[in-house]
Amino acid sequence: MRVLKDIVAVAAASLAALCVVPAHAADGVLRVATEGTFKPFSYKDADGELQGFDVDIANALCSQMKVRCEIVAQAWDGIIPALLADRYDAIVASMATTPARRKQVLFTNKYEQFASTFVAPKSASVHDISPAALKGKRIGVQRGSGQDQWLVANGYDKTSTLVRYDDIRQPELDLVAGRVDLILAVKATTATDFFKRPESDDFEFVGPDLKGGVFGEGNAIAVRLDDTALCNRLNDALAAIIANGTYDRIRKKYFPFSLM
Repeated sequence: MRVLKDIVAVAAASLAALCVVPAHAADGVLRVATEGTFKPFSYKDADGELQGFDVDIANALCSQMKVRCEIVAQAWDGIIPALLADRYDAIVASMATTPARRKQVLFTNKYEQFASTFVAPKSASVHDISPAALKGKRIGVQRGSGQDQWLVANGYDKTSTLVRYDDIRQPELDLVAGRVDLILAVKATTATDFFKRPESDDFEFVGPDLKGGVFGEGNAIAVRLDDTALCNRLNDALAAIIANGTYDRIRKKYFPFSLM
């Protein structure tokens, strides 16, 4: 009788363990969110298919983990809330690992690190980018981004008008159209996309490269705080694609410079 009870107890424990296995582990699918308008990191091609560095990294990680990737585009300001609401399992969207975000999500090891910088018309001759020097200016920035947080943390919202957008392209379009005076964006993205287009000829980077603080200690993949098993699997997969050269092949496809 005691043996029977032990068998029942073991079976019950095994069943309980199965019940808490995350869906992504149980069905061989990893649900991934990316931003979708952040070229060359993630964007939609002419056929509406997601492409870019983050998309390729996500697919490489899924291949290494032997799971199928389901990748969706999600507006930036809702990307963490939707993760917490279990709409997907991981965010692969060049997300900076800031202290504030660490309270909401669990991050993997970093897989890139970038500087941010202002962009302004050459004719404006901007040399000083302090809040006092930019008093009265309209500054375009992606809503909820590290750049948005940095502007607020440094008091630009008190001296300038912050014009916020849901994607990364709209600030650039409004800068060209003269609807904003400057934008603050990720330097790598601006260098490899905006400054490759003819309409950027009259614009330039201004001020120093901005790093650290609210910009974080690097960019990483985000999962839910309690999903340590998935975080560990992603870290193992990330280490593997870096070691076997897959990461660098993807990086060279998009960037002629190191991201780490």
